[in-house]
Amino acid sequence: MSSAPATDVPDPREAHHDEEMPRISFSRKQIVLAVLFILVILAAFYFVLPKLAGLKQTWHRLDQGDPLWLILAAVLEFLSFIGYVALFRTVCLSGEQDHRRIDWGVSYQITMAGLAATRLFAAAGAGGIALTAWALRRSGMAPRVVAVRMVAMNVLLYFVYMATLVVVGVLLRVGVFSGGSPFGLTVLPALFGASAIIIVGSMALLPADAERRFSQWSQRTTGRLSDFGVMLAKVPAAAATGVREAISIVRRRPSALGAAIAWWAFDIATLWACFHAFGTDPPPIGVIVMCYFVGTAGNLLPLPGGVGGVEGGMIAAFVAFGVPFGYATVAVLSYRALSFWLPTIPGAIAYVQLRGTVKHWREDDAALAEQKDGAVSAA
Repeated sequence: MSSAPATDVPDPREAHHDEEMPRISFSRKQIVLAVLFILVILAAFYFVLPKLAGLKQTWHRLDQGDPLWLILAAVLEFLSFIGYVALFRTVCLSGEQDHRRIDWGVSYQITMAGLAATRLFAAAGAGGIALTAWALRRSGMAPRVVAVRMVAMNVLLYFVYMATLVVVGVLLRVGVFSGGSPFGLTVLPALFGASAIIIVGSMALLPADAERRFSQWSQRTTGRLSDFGVMLAKVPAAAATGVREAISIVRRRPSALGAAIAWWAFDIATLWACFHAFGTDPPPIGVIVMCYFVGTAGNLLPLPGGVGGVEGGMIAAFVAFGVPFGYATVAVLSYRALSFWLPTIPGAIAYVQLRGTVKHWREDDAALAEQKDGAVSAA
């Protein structure tokens, strides 16, 4: 079931009064503490760890890394971002043939600015989602359609995530993939992934008028039950619509699922290339994939940008699979430098560019409103 068409554009006279660009307010003390925290974590990973017993010799590989493999890693990371931009255009602009404001250049600005916000703030990417939704609304897309498309995009992204946990976890456990099969890093992630797919997938079975039914029920109750009813009226219903929209988009445009796979696959390939850059005996691909996804879950931790959580999770997972601690540390930190820190610079530039793009949209809307008013007066 697809959502309603999103071709209705707000009245230009109201557009420039719309909400401002999402900003996150911090006190000076909070900013200082956050910066200090990030610096301490980075110092711990990049300067303290090398001095640990048995790691110092391995750390010298940084000076001896194969430049060709590192260049390949950078290219693979670039391709990962291309996949993300393609996913954005395929899902968020699905059915928007007449929505000409968001071309490939603007799509790049929105996705890169959103990824920068995701990397700089915790909460599993909430900052990036808010920024992307804001940009789509400011372009003229109906707010409800924006919400549905954003849910659909994340459903596709994390369906690939959870499905990979299931497939790779099972194949490692039964021995089809080599590299080991620790229960906590194969069976448990597979069970988690399967449960998530079942729970989210079942939302598609909610009736289309679930929001109306929950709203009517909440109106007949009072107190906390009423508040719970309001939540039921909005969250599950919106999620159900987003899941159905994701299914509909994949049926119409299978390339959407391919773009989601490309985002994850090329990012994992970047980690794979980093292992090759600093050693001749990299872990099996199944181990790299599983450790990547287990470590990526560190983004859920309430840490600024997830710094420390992802690195620590990946390194610990590799060690559990028998990868030498030093080798895993060098490869993971090199991967994070390419996938996390390097794109933050163009992401910040894209953020500034996006502000300018939206400013032009507002000026165009204001000019169009004046033209309409002039035409009405002349008539």
